[in-house]
Formats: sequence, C-alpha cells, structure tokens
Amino acid sequence: MTAHQKMTAKVEQARGAAKEAVGRAVGNERMTGEGRLERAKGDLREAAARGGEAVAKGKDALQR
Repeated sequence: MTAHQKMTAKVEQARGAAKEAVGRAVGNERMTGEGRLERAKGDLREAAARGGEAVAKGKDALQR
C-alpha cells in the first residue's frame, strides 16, 4: 500500500465520519447516509490497496 493510497483512504474515512456525525447532530438523514457511504468507500479503498500489496508480496515470493 503506497503512502498516497493510504492517505487517500484515511482522508475519505475521516471526511465520511465527520459528515455522518454532523448529519446526526442536525438530524439530516441524507447527510448521515452520505457520510456512511463515504466512510465505507474509504474502507474499501484501504482494503483494495492491502489486497494489492498482498498480491505483490506473493508474486515476489514465487519469483524467489
């Protein structure tokens, strides 16, 4: 997982969590849902990067 990918995922997760919290605080269900979605996208982005990293490590191990 590159530093850029990790940072992008973490920013998306944090932005989503903040949007979700504000949505709950003001009683805006749409904003809460958008925040959940954005946080989930960050989680998926992080998982995809970790999966790619695992594939690269496995490929390196096979080449040895």
